[in-house]
Amino acid sequence: MTRHGQEWQDPAHVASYRDEQADAIPHRTEGEAVLLELLPSRLRRVLDVGTGDGRLIALIRDARSSVDAVGVDFSQPMLALARERFSGEAWIVEHDLAQPLPELDTFDAVVSSFAIHHLPDERKRALYAEIYGVLEPGGVFLNLEHVASATPNLSAEFLELLGIEEDDPSNQLVPVEPQLEWLREIGFRDVDCMWKWRELALLHGRKGP
Repeated sequence: MTRHGQEWQDPAHVASYRDEQADAIPHRTEGEAVLLELLPSRLRRVLDVGTGDGRLIALIRDARSSVDAVGVDFSQPMLALARERFSGEAWIVEHDLAQPLPELDTFDAVVSSFAIHHLPDERKRALYAEIYGVLEPGGVFLNLEHVASATPNLSAEFLELLGIEEDDPSNQLVPVEPQLEWLREIGFRDVDCMWKWRELALLHGRKGP
């Protein structure tokens, strides 16, 4: 995340998000369930980009107990929560997504959940290319993401459903199709939006053999 995300260094903001917002995102569990379905059958190592408190890693480890999981995030309060949650059973790395991914070896899957949309578009696309680079052949990228609505009216309806009047100013939202095109241009195969509810979408791409 870029420096406009400094609120994520505030323990009170993180606690408020976890207590009042994270579990209240409509249909979130549906998207997470589809993400789990799309993980490769042979899953040894997984990278969670913008892991937060480790929610997605925990879901994956519940489904695949033997997986070697790595999570990266820049929020100190979130990092502390993730490290406490896993007690050394997952590798949690401090890293700002505004910078190129650190050396972490390769993965059978790279996942993300509501994190990458905070980045500028140029950095989003660069990160997608970096993710392609760390995937093993046949590996998958699964990004459960906040995306832009097709029209202002649809965006306003989405915000109304969430009970808020205006979007988070740190959001830098992009519609689904341009992001799918970025993935195709990078070299991902089988690119598609595998699940969507209004401004929530699951983007999928596979690295060829």
